[in-house]
Amino acid sequence: MDKEYLIQKWLTDELSDQEMEAFKQLEDYSQLTGIVENSKYFKASEFSVMDDFETFSTRLEKNSAPVRKLNWVRPFLRIASVFVVGLAISYLFLFNRDIEVQTLAGEKTTIELPDASTVVVNAFSELSYSKNEWHEKREVKLRGEAFFKVAKGAKFDVVTTEGVVSVVGTQFNVKQRGNYFEVECFEGIVKVTSANSSEQLRTGDRYRYYRDTLTLGKTIYQNPQWTKNVSSFERVPLTEVIAELERQYDVKVQMENVGEDRLFTGGFVHNSLENALKSISEPLDLEFRIETGASVTIYISDK
Repeated sequence: MDKEYLIQKWLTDELSDQEMEAFKQLEDYSQLTGIVENSKYFKASEFSVMDDFETFSTRLEKNSAPVRKLNWVRPFLRIASVFVVGLAISYLFLFNRDIEVQTLAGEKTTIELPDASTVVVNAFSELSYSKNEWHEKREVKLRGEAFFKVAKGAKFDVVTTEGVVSVVGTQFNVKQRGNYFEVECFEGIVKVTSANSSEQLRTGDRYRYYRDTLTLGKTIYQNPQWTKNVSSFERVPLTEVIAELERQYDVKVQMENVGEDRLFTGGFVHNSLENALKSISEPLDLEFRIETGASVTIYISDK
């Protein structure tokens, strides 16, 4: 039967059963029915006019089978590119994100790293590491203070803004607060590398860099006392002692005519603000006043 005759009758839904069978044998059958099927999903403008057979036939000739076979490639590539970009974004944000740990004032937390190493993170501190890259590169970034118990294995680095602490398997404490940088080795050997020096610490050694001055000393403790809720200091500037008090108790301390560079040796507990203030002020002949709210004033005793 004539192709155009069949198409015209199909458009007006007037095909007999015999004509329908002939229509289905046309090589354009799938394309023709696809056009009509897809048109159901588009809402026509109220100004649109139904195409007559001649117009439809002209459009059909422009979309002949060879062109149709080539046109599928571009939409497919477009879909594939969207899929690839989406997969990359998902990987970056879901699978390659660093693990981050942050503590608040007066808060401590213990975490376990992928190699079973443990870290106790002190108040107001930040620690991060890449879980996915851990077995290729054991590295954590630290701002604040943390006590590490490192499982034996490849080199383990603690990166701070003031220097890098490198070990294999050991126990050590790192404190980096502003320009105050201190490392204490409690077991094994620790290597400390900064812009100004490189030192190797053994059990009981302490490294302290503050205001462009490096001091090497010893610690008498088996582990950092802050992990037992006691902050301890040995000849530490009073400014650092007060800053630690503020972090542990979430208070603001005002100093009145007190030399902030005075050195302090001693410690304070983390469970009583009044007792902590007594431990700091009495050895230095200072007085304190707990104001309303989270405020404290320390001043020189007039006795």
